[in-house]
Amino acid sequence: MKNTTNDRIIIFDTTLRDGEQSPGASMNIEEKIQIALQLEKLGVDVIEAGFAASSPGDFEAIHQIASRLTTTSVCSLARAVDSDIEAAAKAITPAKLKRIHTFIATSPIHMQYKLKLPPNEVIKRAINAVGLAKSLCEDVEFSCEDALRSDIGFLKEILPAVIEAGASTINLPDTVGYRLPNEIASFMSEIHSFLYERFGEKALLSTHCHNDLGLAVANSIAAIQSGVRQVECTINGLGERAGNTALEEIVMILKTRKDLFGIGSALDKKPSKNSLDTRINTKEIYTTSKLVADITGIRPQPNKAIVGKNAFAHESGIHQDGVLKNPETYEIMRPSDIGIPDSSGLILGKHSGRAAFKDKIKELGFALNDEEIQVAFGKFKQLCDSKKEVFDEDISAILREQSSHIPQVFSLNLLQVSACSSGKFCAAVSISKLESDSKKQIKEVEYSDSALGNGAVDCVLKSIDRISDISGHLLDYKVESVSKGKDALAKVVVKVAFEDAKKAMIGHGIDIDTMSATAKAYISALNSYLSMKNFLGKNFLAK
Repeated sequence: MKNTTNDRIIIFDTTLRDGEQSPGASMNIEEKIQIALQLEKLGVDVIEAGFAASSPGDFEAIHQIASRLTTTSVCSLARAVDSDIEAAAKAITPAKLKRIHTFIATSPIHMQYKLKLPPNEVIKRAINAVGLAKSLCEDVEFSCEDALRSDIGFLKEILPAVIEAGASTINLPDTVGYRLPNEIASFMSEIHSFLYERFGEKALLSTHCHNDLGLAVANSIAAIQSGVRQVECTINGLGERAGNTALEEIVMILKTRKDLFGIGSALDKKPSKNSLDTRINTKEIYTTSKLVADITGIRPQPNKAIVGKNAFAHESGIHQDGVLKNPETYEIMRPSDIGIPDSSGLILGKHSGRAAFKDKIKELGFALNDEEIQVAFGKFKQLCDSKKEVFDEDISAILREQSSHIPQVFSLNLLQVSACSSGKFCAAVSISKLESDSKKQIKEVEYSDSALGNGAVDCVLKSIDRISDISGHLLDYKVESVSKGKDALAKVVVKVAFEDAKKAMIGHGIDIDTMSATAKAYISALNSYLSMKNFLGKNFLAK
């Protein structure tokens, strides 16, 4: 990857690593691959696919993503520890474009209390880490953890040392989201000037801002205006605590306010009239945002900039009148800019054929193979028989469900829920299970059972547990309407802790009937659990 460009902002996406640290955002390997493929389609430059040394699951996810991507660099995080760096290098081996991202803390409080190391030892470890990474991978990024609370004099010692050791990207994170935009601008300008005078464009300067004070995006923009040319961010601003810099906001700020971002070094007094840009295909933003929200179960708040459901809504009569006359009266962007489907597009119904359905799949931005299209078309036809109007949101929900490549060991056939006179609820369920016979041929076997519970959800989950003989504990349950109308599809997202797993599973289900959607979501989580357990074995089990 070219690290010396001044005409473009490098977008470094860490949804799969830092974003996954958001409580409840755990993803399985197949889901990470699905997101990575969409991120490549979106046009991000670098995907931080995980932390290879942290777990066998992370290592395998990085390795599989590295083998699938062709135009995006695949990166693994690594501490300034030899074993971490070696694991990272091994995980990204199949990648056509690859990067190792190594880091060590540099703030006084971190060096004293976490690392328990003097500054000279921190510099030594950083040099060794970058040197080892460089011997294993041409593209090396070095981060000073908690850089924005570090002594700037110390940074002027450690940064030249790691650049000389081979670092081609220098990342300065605001790890705890403490700084204000003017402080970021001053800090980054001083570091940029210092490094530019010594090394020219030998190393790219990067920013990684957290949102603890709600300033991650503003701080990242201030950093860009001060010479930074890589922004580390996540889809929907996903991340631990208050989250990270939102990719979609950074990209659309650069696109919408081109007048403020002239090309050229921050040291140039008269930057050119051309504007800084990214290689992001903004029409993939909406699809990517929806995918991440669906997989993690964490939806952007309605008034979230760019991708919130109210981002382009106008309720005021004055505003509505203005938008109808000329959208530019109240809209600085159009929904189509980020890929929100035009409601005037192709409308499908019960008489629509497979060809029209395939065109709709393409229009909505999905890529399914012929077998997946066949199954999705069957579900679409079933839906047409159940509700009067089928909206794009309904079809998108079907397609996202069909895009999952997790083995469907269990699948729902039939569900009946009734209220008893005792105040209890009863669920009778029929489920198919894939089993191998004596000839090792896979076949579907149907099982039925029932259970009483304190509510409809309770009895449904208990009946599934009885059939699977696997006990699950429901940690979170969300239900929402996919589209509009009384007959709208219900989408249920569950978070379930199964008996012996280290981490909870996320499951998704859609159906016109909410309890059927609940059963499908729980079974989805169960299938994810079985897939992870089968792949990782004892490494997936709690000690």
